[in-house]
Amino acid sequence: MNRIKDIIKEKGLTINEVADKLGITRVTLSTQINGTANISSYEKIAEALEVPMWQLFASPEEVRKESGASVCPYCGGLLDVEVNLRKKS
Repeated sequence: MNRIKDIIKEKGLTINEVADKLGITRVTLSTQINGTANISSYEKIAEALEVPMWQLFASPEEVRKESGASVCPYCGGLLDVEVNLRKKS
């Protein structure tokens, strides 16, 4: 099973927007998401979603572990955290 739908949702996109980005129909993308995509299609989907291809198939826990990402305690979504380190005077 793949995580394409989850990644689309996490990125705040719709299936229609991703299909447009790929130059295919929503129906074609939906069919590919449901398991009929080949390796080339998965590469293009990963590129359109701006994630490495392995993330299409990894569990959310694996993605968080590999990326070292912080997770929102309310929605479970990934957070962009910026840390500034300054020496105290």
